[in-house]
Amino acid sequence: MGNVYTPAGMKIYLALIEEDNGNYGVVFPDLPGVVSAGTDFDDAIRNAKEILTDFAERMELPEPRTLEQIERSWSDWSEWKERYSFVVTAIPVSPAVETQFSLVINQQLLARIDRVTKNRAEFISKAIEAALP
Repeated sequence: MGNVYTPAGMKIYLALIEEDNGNYGVVFPDLPGVVSAGTDFDDAIRNAKEILTDFAERMELPEPRTLEQIERSWSDWSEWKERYSFVVTAIPVSPAVETQFSLVINQQLLARIDRVTKNRAEFISKAIEAALP
């Protein structure tokens, strides 16, 4: 099995998800240091997709590997295989086409945004679109 791509050029990254006392941790073997978590499985997947998308917007992502390639070359594979019960899932990422910029928002407004959404970037983008003629 070769590298996994969708026809639209979307890259697919494998995520390892493990449950620990009702919390779910997510690790991306292709992206050292990029981790996520959630209070349930669906929350973990949602947060993993968001962090992977955010990471892709900021940096160029390496080529994704297949599970077989990860098993052969990821230095933490033997520990994960022996120590954890986990699920492997695929997280797709579209190539970034939008321009990135920084936005300063005060903490009170950010807290209000966080109360109504888990995806700040999407919420702010939709609010801006709705406000423009």
